[in-house]
Amino acid sequence: MINRRRFVQYASLGLGSLNFQSFRGKAEAHKPLVLSTWDAGIEANKAAWQILGSGGYALDAVEAGVRVTEASQNCCVGLGANPDRDGIVTLDACIMDEAGNCGSVAFLERIKHPISVARRVMEKTPHVMLVGEGAQQFAVAEGFPLEKPDLSPDAKRAYENWLKKSEYKPAINRENQGHGPFAPNMLDNGEWNHDTIGMIAIDSKGRLSGSCTTSGMGFKMRGRIGDSPIIGAGLFVDQDAGAAVATGQGEDIIRICGAHTIVEFMRQGMHPEQACKKAMERLLKVKGIEKAKAIQAGFIAINNKGEYGGYALQKGFSFAVCHAADKNFLVNAKPLI
Repeated sequence: MINRRRFVQYASLGLGSLNFQSFRGKAEAHKPLVLSTWDAGIEANKAAWQILGSGGYALDAVEAGVRVTEASQNCCVGLGANPDRDGIVTLDACIMDEAGNCGSVAFLERIKHPISVARRVMEKTPHVMLVGEGAQQFAVAEGFPLEKPDLSPDAKRAYENWLKKSEYKPAINRENQGHGPFAPNMLDNGEWNHDTIGMIAIDSKGRLSGSCTTSGMGFKMRGRIGDSPIIGAGLFVDQDAGAAVATGQGEDIIRICGAHTIVEFMRQGMHPEQACKKAMERLLKVKGIEKAKAIQAGFIAINNKGEYGGYALQKGFSFAVCHAADKNFLVNAKPLI
């Protein structure tokens, strides 16, 4: 749940539509509709709704929405995020449309909007994924400027704190406490976590699309890639069934092909919430209950009817839902354990 101080902070920023809902039962269908992960999704949804609300394309909406989060200069998604253990920020992103077209970038440095580079990969190359130096070369060739590699003040402080012990010790649900201009995603005790925003949408014509962008786990091993840029793991869209996106411990989401698994359950006729729960049960089975207690994962999904749902491994995951200019709110996902 959102605490009082954070509510006051949001209110001061003019987020009058922000509220939490307990997600009980099946959500009604909406077209258009946009969902995104964590509380950062409130602002991201606003940008997406500017497109969806005027009859625009879902693919344009999911790109525009997560660009808002990428542009935030703190310990969140984007170049202001926590670096890897060598002190370098590397970014991953992917995007997918209703026709199965998709693009992805990973291990990308010094580019402000990896989601837009991923879309260029989709639209201008015969490939699905570009990584590292090659992804950066492509981005520059497409007109994306190289940004200065300086850490943001929040990220620099977090990295300096981490260097005191250099321990890889993720803390669950830090995303929900770390987005926005007022709260870095590292506490004074040195706990930290990864950052991701995933977004899925259906437009007024019923077209589905999705996006996912991340800085990955803070202080990760250099070269580590999680689920977020992997089509089928962090994101999957199929117009005949639905769209799903994941957040949380990427290694475990990869192990069950999380987003694809959810979409396949929806293809079998499951409601999005039920499909997310079934996929989470599979993750729990693979991980085991004791190890699962140390991690977090969250899934959200929309089917091609415009019904939506989400599920969490543990308590603490929320997602943002927007289906009108004045209907942009956070939902507390049901936990499995």
